[in-house]
Amino acid sequence: MHTDTERCVRAVQSKDARFDGWFFTAVRTTGIYCRPSCPAVPPKVANMSFLPSAAACQQAGYRACKRCRPDTSPGSPEWNARADAVARAMRLIQDGVVDREGVPGLAARLGYSTRQVERQLNAELGAGPLALARAQRAQTARLLVETSGLPMGDVAFAAGFSSIRTFNDTVREVFALSPSELRVRAERADRGGPRSTVPGSLSLRLPYRAPLNPDNLFGHLAATAVPGVEEWRDGAYRRTLRLPYGTGVVALSPRPGHIACQLALTDLRDLTIAISRCRWMLDLDADPEAVDEQLRRDPLLAPLVDKAPGRRVPRTVDAAEFAVRAVLGQQVSTAAARTHAGRLVAAYGEPVADPDPAGGLTHLFPSPEALAALDPEALALPRSRRATLTTLVAALADGSLPLGIDSDWEAARARLGALPGFGPWTTEVIAMRALGDPDAFLPSDLGVRRAAQGLGLPSTPAALTARAAGWRPWRAYAVQYLWATGDHPVNHLPG
Repeated sequence: MHTDTERCVRAVQSKDARFDGWFFTAVRTTGIYCRPSCPAVPPKVANMSFLPSAAACQQAGYRACKRCRPDTSPGSPEWNARADAVARAMRLIQDGVVDREGVPGLAARLGYSTRQVERQLNAELGAGPLALARAQRAQTARLLVETSGLPMGDVAFAAGFSSIRTFNDTVREVFALSPSELRVRAERADRGGPRSTVPGSLSLRLPYRAPLNPDNLFGHLAATAVPGVEEWRDGAYRRTLRLPYGTGVVALSPRPGHIACQLALTDLRDLTIAISRCRWMLDLDADPEAVDEQLRRDPLLAPLVDKAPGRRVPRTVDAAEFAVRAVLGQQVSTAAARTHAGRLVAAYGEPVADPDPAGGLTHLFPSPEALAALDPEALALPRSRRATLTTLVAALADGSLPLGIDSDWEAARARLGALPGFGPWTTEVIAMRALGDPDAFLPSDLGVRRAAQGLGLPSTPAALTARAAGWRPWRAYAVQYLWATGDHPVNHLPG
């Protein structure tokens, strides 16, 4: 979008928050960059430049505006709606792959050379993978500085910097303030409120583009919660996290304008990836205006969208975990699926400590490697489903079925469809909730068919698929609106 100057100027002059994260405004006369909704008086058009990423602004020598804090705007929805190499690279960078594995590791996951990856990212985003990762490290550092009382040395290494000097120089360059000055400003804004000094304990706000309807989003996560791994408690969805350097527990609560996020991590180096996975699970980088505008064009869907706009697709923090749970949920009720998954967790899950004394979180969901040792005869499942589960687990454990945010959606569908017991429903629900394909569609799902019939839409899978061509590329969101016509607990925010 940043190449459409006229459209960008209109967005800046109207302070349109819908475009936050889509592009950034660099002001030549002040040397700062802003989000489109910056509350300051808009600069003269002749002084504006438009860039596609915060990293590109920083690389061009601009510093972040202290009023609108553009580095904290929602991520671009473009990376969730595309499956090409650049979009997959951005999802991996947000997941911390460059910090852990370097640019060669990023390129290897994408199946390209490092030179090709750098060329494509520079062409589209105005910055290479190292600059994009550096911008993300700066934002992580800012979060730690402002939300914790940790010593600055601990903040530097937890954010991924190789030295305290690099940390100090980067923060000054990006924010035009030293780390100590950032902390003082944050404390003044909170009227001197206390900062947590407990290692790994953080309170954050996760921004999103309005509108956001939390009912089906949190309702689905709560209604399908696996005992010991997930729970709804005190108005928050809580779950355990398996992370590269340790484990974590997160509590997420819907609030006006943001999601309240309470994180407890055993290693603060996991902060960036924990935030990324929570945002991914709640689909917080979506563009609800674009989605709803497309779906409203169908006169039978329009009333559903107008009644409760801003529905998101509830996703997962671990694609392999969700694939296992999808198999356990084949042709059974939500309660039965939770029971089967809870038994696997109790038998093969890794124990964790819940930081909340009253909490009920006890385990991580078992990894594919741990489940590879399960005894099929011990599973209270039909024999055919046992074979499906053990085949899936074996493919996940040996790496022949790679599933993740960087997956090529069509290639993953082909691999899943080749496994025994994987029909269109299982494949598509994994594509929707684990891989994040916004166009995944479930025409054979019972809830979708009942809703279609009640609305006067075709109810047979073939006819409904033909009608849904007009909903593309947002058919996964259309499924959420169709599901919401029922009275299932997944459609209601828990009390």
